[in-house]
Amino acid sequence: MPNMQQKKTPMPEQAPEVRCHNFAEVAEGYTEEMAKNEAQRCLNCKNKPCVSGCPVGVHIPDFIAHVANREYEKAFQIIKLTNSLPAVCGRVCPQETQCESKCVRGLKGEPVGIGRLERFVSDWHMKNGTEESTKVPSNGHKVAIIGAGPSGLTCAGDLAAKGYQVTVFEALHVAGGVLMYGIPQFRLPKEIVQKEIDALKAKGVEVKTDMVIGKVLEIDELFDMGYEAVFIGTGAGLPNFMNIPGEALVGTYSANEFLTRVNLMKAYKPDYDTPAVPVHKVAVIGGGNVAMDAARTALRLGAEEVHVLYRRAEEQMPARREEVHHAKEEGVIFNFLTAPVRILGDDKGHVQEVECVKMQLGEPDASGRRRPVEIPGSNFKQSVDCVVVAIGNSPNPLIRSTTKGLEANHKGCVVVDEETMKTSREGVYAAGDAVSGAATVILAMGGGKAAANSIDAFIQGKNK
Repeated sequence: MPNMQQKKTPMPEQAPEVRCHNFAEVAEGYTEEMAKNEAQRCLNCKNKPCVSGCPVGVHIPDFIAHVANREYEKAFQIIKLTNSLPAVCGRVCPQETQCESKCVRGLKGEPVGIGRLERFVSDWHMKNGTEESTKVPSNGHKVAIIGAGPSGLTCAGDLAAKGYQVTVFEALHVAGGVLMYGIPQFRLPKEIVQKEIDALKAKGVEVKTDMVIGKVLEIDELFDMGYEAVFIGTGAGLPNFMNIPGEALVGTYSANEFLTRVNLMKAYKPDYDTPAVPVHKVAVIGGGNVAMDAARTALRLGAEEVHVLYRRAEEQMPARREEVHHAKEEGVIFNFLTAPVRILGDDKGHVQEVECVKMQLGEPDASGRRRPVEIPGSNFKQSVDCVVVAIGNSPNPLIRSTTKGLEANHKGCVVVDEETMKTSREGVYAAGDAVSGAATVILAMGGGKAAANSIDAFIQGKNK
């Protein structure tokens, strides 16, 4: 009998006044009873509209039906048919704009908590799963993956499942890409990411770290080494700045640097070699998920006051509603229709103030959103000792500058055929943020999956 309650089964969470002082995961996960209760809300629709909203095509009603029957391992195996990183996706995917936006239950209430159930199943498997990973027999072909982020790991996993000898080349000292350096521990525990990576290694994927392709090796050299195809999944790790006075002052960070220091270098742990510099009053500039991550991280580092400065209105923020809600609960202050114009420092070159101007919404711009326009004479100064710029990232130019014939657009993104992920170079494919600019984990994974299918077709067709 379906459970016709209109609202999702609530997710247990740490209390805001507690969690804002620690880096433990905010959402605590469903119990078995909660998971069963939520799974029974699924109507198992004949046309399965939720599946069409998933970039990697998870068989959603099928796995949920097994959760309702307490068959958690069967549910996990269904998810794994199409999703290489389910524990990650269950935590950070914007389900509200993807699978859950298509859910029929959302017409008269809240959609089924698909992401919450995916997380439950994945976590259950990590604790209780007993099956041993088996390597698929080699088909004799080698593929190189550049970048161990979501798109690269997905492409690698799918190709390994088809028998390819896959080597992932990662520039940093650990694999995971943005999952490791960008998303905070309190949203995505790094132990979870590492377990997902370890599962791929157990299936035969080789990961080589500290390999900056474009410096240590170039793409042409990878082909010379016997790799028959190359996948570029290098992400968008080059931070954008506002180009306003004062951005070079001590205490001004890109969100990339700020979050990497905390997430990858464990700056929140005083016994590490790279502890964080104490912050007291912080301004985070931007309105996306990265800005929310930076603001909530600053609170956990001990900041007494954290402001998010966003030049548009709240309803125009690209951040997930859940992240904004959590930030507000934890005490982050939002200054909407506010744009920084310069950062001011003391006589030692340290950040002391940020000067802002108030904005009002004008006519719509190319994005369809009303354009923010300065209000003359509305300038004001705000006392801060740290400014974090979180206004987006672009792809690193290293790969395209060292690879002849690799076409990129005016934003520095690699140009591909949207269906096959083929680049302008034969045998070279790309997906994820290196192609789209900064986007979501699941979209990057969808691109990696499409590229894996195209690479398989390319190599098999060439060797007929």
